[in-house]
Amino acid sequence: MSLASYVALSLGSLLSIVDPLTVVPIFLVLVGAEPRRVQVATALQAAATCFTVLAVFALAGGFIFSFFRITLPAFRVAGGILLFVVGLEMMRARRSETRGTPEETTEAEAKDAVGVIPLGVPLLSGPGAIATVMVLTERAGDLEQRASLFVAIGIVSAAALAALLSAAAIARVLGKTGINVIGRIMGLILAAVATQFVIDGLHDAFPRALDRS
Repeated sequence: MSLASYVALSLGSLLSIVDPLTVVPIFLVLVGAEPRRVQVATALQAAATCFTVLAVFALAGGFIFSFFRITLPAFRVAGGILLFVVGLEMMRARRSETRGTPEETTEAEAKDAVGVIPLGVPLLSGPGAIATVMVLTERAGDLEQRASLFVAIGIVSAAALAALLSAAAIARVLGKTGINVIGRIMGLILAAVATQFVIDGLHDAFPRALDRS
């Protein structure tokens, strides 16, 4: 495979599986009502987490899974459970309480770290994206193609950052009520996606047993 073909394959595959635009509504629910500086910091955190996770698994994904004896189906199930909890809280409109002083507010935001979980992992760099970079790493024919994979990961992470930063304009249009409505809807969708993650993980782990049933 030529370098150009490999770059096109890598970029197309990662953009399709990460799909940053689908994370924008959830980003709005989590931090849409927060000051602009908090939104920017969260977007940067999510994009950086996405790049770091995908780059690490591109470098040493197989070693990490084998060292900890983790399978991709197990990773799917764990990610699904995590997403389901987040979706359930969104449907119940449960958010961390905002306390009075700026110091306490900053502490609460840092504690939540929504840029890392769930935005960075598993929404942007989930099991599908991790599996994709591991497959692309195996398909790389030389060092040049391996290096281009990291460039593709960087481009996708930058696209995610741009999408999340544009969420502020959407928030101004929707208002607080609109964001709350979207939050409950997206919570339901997120719970359904999480359930599908678990189903896919269980199917991959026990294909014969589930096919018989």
